[in-house]
Amino acid sequence: MAPCSTRARRESGVRSNLSVIDRTVEPEWLDELPPTDRRAIRSRRDLRLLNRTMGHAGIVRRELCAHLRNANASIVEIGAGEGGLLLRALGHRRGDQVVLVDRQNTVDAEVAAAYRERGFTLRFLVSDVFDWLRRETRMHDAVVANLFLHHFEDPALAELLALIAHRTNLFIACEPRRDSLALTGSRMLALLGCNDVTRHDAVLSVRAGFRTRDLSALWPAGSAWAVSESRAGLFSHRFVARRRA
Repeated sequence: MAPCSTRARRESGVRSNLSVIDRTVEPEWLDELPPTDRRAIRSRRDLRLLNRTMGHAGIVRRELCAHLRNANASIVEIGAGEGGLLLRALGHRRGDQVVLVDRQNTVDAEVAAAYRERGFTLRFLVSDVFDWLRRETRMHDAVVANLFLHHFEDPALAELLALIAHRTNLFIACEPRRDSLALTGSRMLALLGCNDVTRHDAVLSVRAGFRTRDLSALWPAGSAWAVSESRAGLFSHRFVARRRA
């Protein structure tokens, strides 16, 4: 019995270790390509598909419904890209003030028109998010980040989260889950027809992603905040920080 028990413990340890991936941040191809590059345009289309597949708009929508009750709210998405995810996440809300921040001007014209048709006041800011947060003086009801935080190494990410905490009462993030299951999924995106940029970046995104309490440990300490962090679906990681009343 002892050899069998030893082998079972060893195999269990191997399985456990497979799910522990050290966090590493590397430059992603999409961030380096011009917005008008054909491969970049295709990759952004792939990302729309992946966001729908992972259900990120629904995750953000549930958190907004749970924690943002006031009408005419000011809602910001950082690293907004084409802006479509927040539009879907807003669900039945109408009339909010929406700010989309990204360092590239990639907001889709149809998405912008859809915001306005639903009565939202829309502003799009081409800016580095750190620069914008440092000069912003207004408090916003909610800030959303989708597949954005994983681009930063821990020291820069801690600074970013501290800046966000000074400018909002509610922060919601959906990020890649850093584990073996998500890594396996990231290596199978050819089955969905994703291009080389998306396939390359997906693997890097998972390796730069989050697990357990990675983001909670970097969020500013203090009793003013209620923080929640967990797996979301098969491949995603959810983080919510809410200022206590």
